[in-house]
Amino acid sequence: MSRLQVLAANPRLALGALVTLLLAAGAVVGSGADFTATAANPSNTFSSGTLTVGNSKAGTAVLSASNLRPGGAAQTGTVDIENTGSLSGDFTLVRGTVTNTDTGNPLSAKLNMTVVDCGLFTGATPPTCGDGDDVTKYTGTLAAMGTTTLSSYNAGVKHRYEFRVALDSSADNAYQGDSATAAFDFNAA
Repeated sequence: MSRLQVLAANPRLALGALVTLLLAAGAVVGSGADFTATAANPSNTFSSGTLTVGNSKAGTAVLSASNLRPGGAAQTGTVDIENTGSLSGDFTLVRGTVTNTDTGNPLSAKLNMTVVDCGLFTGATPPTCGDGDDVTKYTGTLAAMGTTTLSSYNAGVKHRYEFRVALDSSADNAYQGDSATAAFDFNAA
C-alpha cells in the first residue's frame, strides 16, 4: 500500500499531515530574512536654567537722604540690576516694610519717591540718568509704594535705576527731625 492509499484510507491521518505541512510552510515564510537597521542617540543630557539677580549695591542702601527740606531739591541714588542667570525673566521692585520714628505723623507719607529706569546696558559703561530717554517706573510717596513692574530682562542684561526722594512742601513742623527707613527688593520670575 502506498502512502497515498494509507492517507486516503485514514482521513484523520491525512488531515494531520496537511496541518503539519501548512505549519511548516508558515514557519518558512514567517521566518524569512528581512533587512533591519537601527540608529542610536546615547547620552542625551537635560538641565534646568537659572534666574538670578545681580545687584551692584547688594546688602547696602540705594539711597540715604538726610537734611531733607520741605519742597527742597530731591536727593538721588543709583543701582545697577542685572539678570545674572541663563533664562529671561520679568523683574519687579518691591518696597519692603517701612519704619517711621513718628507713627502719628509718618514721614514716609511725605516722602515723594520717583524710580527711573535710566536704560539698558550690557558692557561696563552704564547709561546716563537724566539724559531724556529715561523711563519713570514709579512716582508717589514712599508710604504708597508697593510692587513696581520694571522690565523683562534677557540673560546678561543690566539696567541702571535712579531713586529720587524729596520732602513734600506740605510737611510742617510736625515732621521736623523725623526719619523713615524702607527696604527695596528686586525680584525676578
